[in-house]
Amino acid sequence: MSSVKIRNLRKSFGSLEVVHGVSLDISDGEFVILVGPSGCGKSTLLRMIAGLENITSGEVIVDDVIINKLPARERNIAMVFQSYALYPHMTVRKNMAFSLKLARRAKNEIAEKVATAAEVLDLESLLDRKPAQLSGGQRQRVAMGRAIVRNPKLFLFDEPLSNLDAKLRVQMRAEIKEMHQRLETTIIYVTHDQVEAMTMADRIVVMNEGSIEQVGLPMELYLRPQTLFVASFIGSPAMNVVEGRLSENGHFRSRVGPEITFGDTAPRVATEQGIVLGIRPENINTDGHGIFIGDSRIRVVEPMGSETLLSTSVNDETIVFLDRNRQEFAVGDTRQLYADPTDFHFFEKTSGKRLSRSSM
Repeated sequence: MSSVKIRNLRKSFGSLEVVHGVSLDISDGEFVILVGPSGCGKSTLLRMIAGLENITSGEVIVDDVIINKLPARERNIAMVFQSYALYPHMTVRKNMAFSLKLARRAKNEIAEKVATAAEVLDLESLLDRKPAQLSGGQRQRVAMGRAIVRNPKLFLFDEPLSNLDAKLRVQMRAEIKEMHQRLETTIIYVTHDQVEAMTMADRIVVMNEGSIEQVGLPMELYLRPQTLFVASFIGSPAMNVVEGRLSENGHFRSRVGPEITFGDTAPRVATEQGIVLGIRPENINTDGHGIFIGDSRIRVVEPMGSETLLSTSVNDETIVFLDRNRQEFAVGDTRQLYADPTDFHFFEKTSGKRLSRSSM
């Protein structure tokens, strides 16, 4: 296991800076996931840690040693890619043993490490097969096994599940998490899928346009997003957001529905202020509980078994809500929408930063 410290890390391609002074501490044995939209800089950051991209400025420190100038092969860091990168002419056993063979390890040591990794990843019955004879999930496990046998200080995963179908992604999420629990190793994992991040990570790092928006526990980011970007990115389906104005006595006005009175539960503002109000779909109900949001007309009904996702129109604004009460809905139906006032989120309109409530 190893600790990682990233200090003011920057990466530029010519005049274009794509990573803007990122700093982050990762503890021994921690599973940290970098999440964000495509192009936010998360994979570039991972590649700088691995030594596959030059660092423009800043430091990467592993176990109190600055590794900026160490070549990738000397960093003792294992990286698992989304493309698996297996040798097609080699068996699973030979693929997993290849790096140890290059390092001139003893045959009995190689055999022992391959056997241990195969047991951890349930690959024992596949050791004599070649990659073409394996499923996508099995190939990804082989790529992980090839990393495990090296006993690296640090595991890096770059969107390893993006090439798998939905069922396999769910299975592999569980397998990677179980592997982490068994090996107690330090993992930095990159994905654009916030469901992967929420279900797997000890901590999540949300990135946007080359900078860190927020770092925290999965439920911390979900329940108390510190920016509008995090609020909109974390959570599926996404949070509903509506622009409007908040008065100093806690009244919110927008073109959606009636004026909403929050009273003492609203943030304190000196004068009427432009804000963005957020409410998650699962916090909206049609049962009359809480405060009235508005009259809605149902546009789309998406049954999902245990719950139904509904897209509605409230004064031409789309509001999405989840129903878990197995009610009957049809396109064109009208419903009154309600929500508990404590479930709303308030953000500054200009900066996108969270506004703290007066009392909670």
